[in-house]
Amino acid sequence: MPDGTSKQPIRVLLVDDHQVVRRGLRTFLEVQEDIEVVGEAADGAEGVDKARQLAPDVVLMDLKMPGVDGIEALRLLKEEGSEARVLIVTSFTEHRTVVPALRAGAAGYVYKDVDPEALAGAIRSVHAGHVLLQPELAGALLAEDSPRAPQGRGGTLTEREREVLGHIADGRSNREIARSLSLSEKTVKTHVSNILMKLDLADRTQAALWAVRNGEA
Repeated sequence: MPDGTSKQPIRVLLVDDHQVVRRGLRTFLEVQEDIEVVGEAADGAEGVDKARQLAPDVVLMDLKMPGVDGIEALRLLKEEGSEARVLIVTSFTEHRTVVPALRAGAAGYVYKDVDPEALAGAIRSVHAGHVLLQPELAGALLAEDSPRAPQGRGGTLTEREREVLGHIADGRSNREIARSLSLSEKTVKTHVSNILMKLDLADRTQAALWAVRNGEA
């Protein structure tokens, strides 16, 4: 349950070229005690600029926008070293529109007709370090060439690292993995870093995708 008193609210930036969508998202989120909308942007370029200024915890990002779209904005945020978790909010249900966003570093996605409570839950989830990789994507990912790490690279992982990778693919945060495996969070972070280094992956989202593609999930 949200605390709302002992914790700082989750700072959210809305990036969508439709004002009515931004207004709707803001209306959904303003009633949540543990979520604060700190800004809005009408395209990817403005979104990257606002993220730089406001340092949000979570960015709700549309995919299709004029000028700099959601995919390019994700790449720019990563280049700048932004620590914001990006949750794609899309009206597109085709996997080919979502997989590139996950490949570019998005922490997950929801559809624009998502239930308000489910949206708030998704924001809390990615903020906690989870990866929202829905099972329906598995088939599409198996047909994709991403992540590009060779199939055999998984053989370099230790058994413990494979366990941690499986939990990452299940969308669990470092804290949850630590509890499940009776390890410290620091130890889990070390395992995650080793996994990313050995598989030549950029982040835990790519690790989750790799696990699904290579049968480790």
